[in-house]
Amino acid sequence: MTTVIVGIHGLANKPDEGILADWWEKSIREGLAKNCGLQNADFEFQMVYWADLLYKYPQHQDVALNFDSLYNGQPHTQAPPGPIKPHAQGRRRRVRSILFGFAESAFEALRHRFHLNLLDDWALGKIKVLRDLDFYYDEDRRIHGRDGQPRQARRVLMDELQIILLRMQGRRIFVIAHSMGSIIAYDALRDIGRQDPSFAVADFVTIGSPLGLPPVKAHIHRERESYATVPVRTPTIVTERWVNYADPDDPIAIDSRLRDDYRPNNRGIRVQDVPIFNSYLTPEGKRNPHKSYGYLRTPELSAHIRAAL
Repeated sequence: MTTVIVGIHGLANKPDEGILADWWEKSIREGLAKNCGLQNADFEFQMVYWADLLYKYPQHQDVALNFDSLYNGQPHTQAPPGPIKPHAQGRRRRVRSILFGFAESAFEALRHRFHLNLLDDWALGKIKVLRDLDFYYDEDRRIHGRDGQPRQARRVLMDELQIILLRMQGRRIFVIAHSMGSIIAYDALRDIGRQDPSFAVADFVTIGSPLGLPPVKAHIHRERESYATVPVRTPTIVTERWVNYADPDDPIAIDSRLRDDYRPNNRGIRVQDVPIFNSYLTPEGKRNPHKSYGYLRTPELSAHIRAAL
C-alpha cells in the first residue's frame, strides 16, 4: 500500500496551491535523496491548502515587483551543497532549554493557582508571534468556506483537513503539520477520534510547532470537562508515532519539549521530541530556522519518512 503524506501549512499567506505543494514535495524528496540515498521514493503527496480562504491573493515570486507586499522573498531553495547537517546540541541551547522549562513550569503553576486565563487571552491579542492564535481561537471570527457560507474560522479550517483525511480512510496516512497547522491538525485529529475511533493516522509529525505555548495548552485544557485533572494527550487515532521536530532557534517552537505536556493516548503512543538544525537559507543567504522547506529535508525527518515507507 502506497503511503500518502499529508502536508498541512500554517496561517500566513502562501504561494498558489500548486506551487506550495510542489515545493513541499521537492523538499521531502531532496531530503530522502541526500540523507538516505533514496531516489524516486514511492509515496503520494497531498497538500491541505487554505491560504485562499484567508487571503484574497496568493504570494508571487516576481523579482521585478519585490517591493509588493505579496512578494515572496523566502521561496523554496535547495540545501547548500554537501550533506545536510544533523542537529548538534550545544551548551548554550541546553542551558536555554532548561531555563525555559523552569520558566514554563512556574508560569503554569501561577496560572492554575490564580486562574490567569485572562492573561492567556491578553497575550494572544498583543504578542505579534501569537496573533495567528488569536485569529484561530476567536469564536466570533467568521470566514467563508468552500460552500461560500460564512462560519467560525476555526471550524472552517478544521473541516478542510477532516474532509481530506476522511477520504483516505483505509490507507496508510503520514501527517506533517507546520507551525499553526500543527494546532489545527491536533484539533482535527482529536475531533475525528471522537466521531470514529477506528480511523487511523499512522504517523503524526509536527514541525516548528507552537503546541507547547502556555496559551495553546490552556485552550486545549478548557475544552475538556475537567480542566485541572485531565491531561492533554496524543490524539487517539495516532497509531504508531507522534514526533515533534523543532529547531532550538525557531521562535515559534520556543517550547520544543511537548513530551512534558502531552500524555500517551490509549494505545501508549506518546510524543517524541527531536531537535533538528533547519538549514533553510533565503536566496540572499539569510537563515530562517522556522521555514517548512528546511524542516522537511532534515536528516532526522528523512530517516523517519524512510522508515515509514
